[in-house]
Amino acid sequence: MPEQYFIIDFDSTFIQTEGLEELAEVVLKDNPKKEEILEEIKKITNLGMEGKIGFRESLKKRLALLKANRTHLEKVKKVLKKKISPSILRNKKFLKKNKNRIYIVTGGFAEWVLPIAEKFGIQKNHILANTFIFNKKGEVSGFDPKNALSEDNGKVKAVKKLKLKGEILVIGDGITDYQIKQMGAASRFIAFTENVKREQVLKRADQIVSSFDEFLYLHKLQGSLSYPKSKIKALLLENIEDSAKQALEKEGYQVELLKTALDEEELAEKIKDISVLGIRSKTEITGKVLANAHMLKVVGAFCIGTNQMDLPALTEKGIAAFNAPFQNTRSVVELAIGEMIILIRGVFDKSNKAHQGMWEKSAKNSNEVRGKTLGIIGYGNIGSQLSILAESLGINVIYYDALERLPLGNAKKVKNLTELLKISDIISVHVSGEKSNTNLIGEKEFSLMRDGVIFINLSRGFIVDNTALVKFIKSGKVRGTGLDVFPSEPKSKDEPFKSQLQNLPNVILTPHIAGSTEEAQREIARYVSGKITDFINSGNTYLCVNLPQLQLPQQNDSHRLLHLHKNVPGVLAQINKIFADYKININGQYLKTSDNIGYVITDVNKKYNQDVITQLKKIPETIRFRVLY
Repeated sequence: MPEQYFIIDFDSTFIQTEGLEELAEVVLKDNPKKEEILEEIKKITNLGMEGKIGFRESLKKRLALLKANRTHLEKVKKVLKKKISPSILRNKKFLKKNKNRIYIVTGGFAEWVLPIAEKFGIQKNHILANTFIFNKKGEVSGFDPKNALSEDNGKVKAVKKLKLKGEILVIGDGITDYQIKQMGAASRFIAFTENVKREQVLKRADQIVSSFDEFLYLHKLQGSLSYPKSKIKALLLENIEDSAKQALEKEGYQVELLKTALDEEELAEKIKDISVLGIRSKTEITGKVLANAHMLKVVGAFCIGTNQMDLPALTEKGIAAFNAPFQNTRSVVELAIGEMIILIRGVFDKSNKAHQGMWEKSAKNSNEVRGKTLGIIGYGNIGSQLSILAESLGINVIYYDALERLPLGNAKKVKNLTELLKISDIISVHVSGEKSNTNLIGEKEFSLMRDGVIFINLSRGFIVDNTALVKFIKSGKVRGTGLDVFPSEPKSKDEPFKSQLQNLPNVILTPHIAGSTEEAQREIARYVSGKITDFINSGNTYLCVNLPQLQLPQQNDSHRLLHLHKNVPGVLAQINKIFADYKININGQYLKTSDNIGYVITDVNKKYNQDVITQLKKIPETIRFRVLY
């Protein structure tokens, strides 16, 4: 097999930007015509990169718009060091290891190309770039016209002069890179699109890659990643906070963000090539959806609940699921506190009447919350924090939970739900979304409540029998109610909302926004996207809701083999026998099991017979197998 050589462009390939454009930013910092000149420089750059003007003409025109000096160049160097393309950074080891076969060939300038490329182990005589000419004052007066790289087709001449014998692959983003192959100086041209896409370039490419990871993967070269992140497609539904999209894009994933939920048919069609799925409460992950989820590795629920996901089916396919159990707790609690005060004071109705021109100034049916008894149904993360805040307002707190929960502050647990209903002035529901909680609060429960009770439900719509609630509101037994959730909710703001609770007195209806504050949504986006990338990158399942939970140490100079299997006796023995048969040295091994699933992670030395992977996949109980490096 002939030796392979790699010719890599610098501007918008090795780095994320164009060096001359960054120089312009520095030089024109205080120039009132900065934006106008910058726009002209970018226009000239694109004309050159698309082959619409010659390279030398492009270079002359851009430099003519700048009056740069050595101080400016030093500043640019510092800026560009922070703008290395992420996939290039990830593969620094590959560049250093293959330094004898890698050349940087660029129309950019050695004054900043050289110090940056050398940091990646690339040899000085393998870095071919233009050079500036300076006057006695240290100002840039032009470029060296004798340097072949300043000429039209300069890259072609520079590469031919190298007289490389073997397969020459050119990786770049512009026409000047394509011309190296076009004019016979290279075997193939690979268009690099991580930073910029030029249609004139893409249609001439032998291959298009969106990252250096993808280039290495497609050419079976040893990169930093076992699978190019640019190949991973993520779908985020229900208008998930934009920072989640940004976090996944920063990882290199292809991300699509939709503002609405998708129904079963739509999602089953959409999910076929999706590896990462992000949802909130309205999207249902069903067996029919999962039947088409051939690429799906992880689902992130950007909310508290998980009842919208078929967790056993996800587990059976080895798909990890994460949620955000704590991140919007404070937001929900604050709304509950606010509604208690508004409802017990009758503020909502008085406000509506004031808007209609009626001045209803009266203390009748207007009370303080201080000294009242709050009954919290469900004393989990939200219920317990509500307990603390309510107590600080002088409210007496009691709670009921089917599970044994440690009371916080002066809160007292009651023996049963009936006791709570009979003695509470205010009742707030915060139970889980399990189907067994359907109609937990119905006609019988409302009849047990005190006359004039304040009732709040911010948990799940199906937990309350709204027909019964309407009856008791009209009778006056329920003096005020706040509902944020409903048995049937619109998929988007474009659908009408209908409820039998509309237009009733002292009733606050909100569109499922208890946890929807900017603070909560940002924190949820940060947390869930972090769990997703941690699972994809390292196999971590800590706080996963359906797979055995493993918090793994950092992967150090090894391959990580992830084996998810049915939890039956003897699987670990089979795995380790395969390692022993192939004389593989184990650097670390981690095992966790649940009732039905076993999860074994093994870190091994990088040098091993690849047949071992085939053997591990053949273990009959295998559900899913991955290799990470």
